[in-house]
Amino acid sequence: MSQSAYISLVQGSALTDIDLNGVKEQLLHYKEQVSLTGKQLGWDYAEAAFPYGIETKPEAKDQWFYLKGNNPMYKYIVFGTGKREEDGTAVPFIQVVLPDGATHGDKAKANELCKWIGRKLQAEVRMFNGRTIFFNPRK
Repeated sequence: MSQSAYISLVQGSALTDIDLNGVKEQLLHYKEQVSLTGKQLGWDYAEAAFPYGIETKPEAKDQWFYLKGNNPMYKYIVFGTGKREEDGTAVPFIQVVLPDGATHGDKAKANELCKWIGRKLQAEVRMFNGRTIFFNPRK
């Protein structure tokens, strides 16, 4: 059974809206950051930290894309965007889905990516286990 996590752009977040290109930019920024870390450490950390390629399918119709693993430990993570109504306001979100057949490595990496994106966007992150992490400034 597939599992989902949500990164919600609530009041106080760094962005007020995001689309699939914005999510791809965040993932490419993550890959760039771990690549720079690898240079400092003197090894190819980027491949170990982001063992995926970004792929789209024609039937996705700009609603989702997926990360395809480059080795047997990692298979797929699906990303999509949308909006939901909450207290009469539209709340944009990023949905991260672990499809059937995803590995433990996929889940660990998806958790890491959700936290990283949530921290960068100062968002509210509802993890796969149902717990919520608030990276947004709250009063």
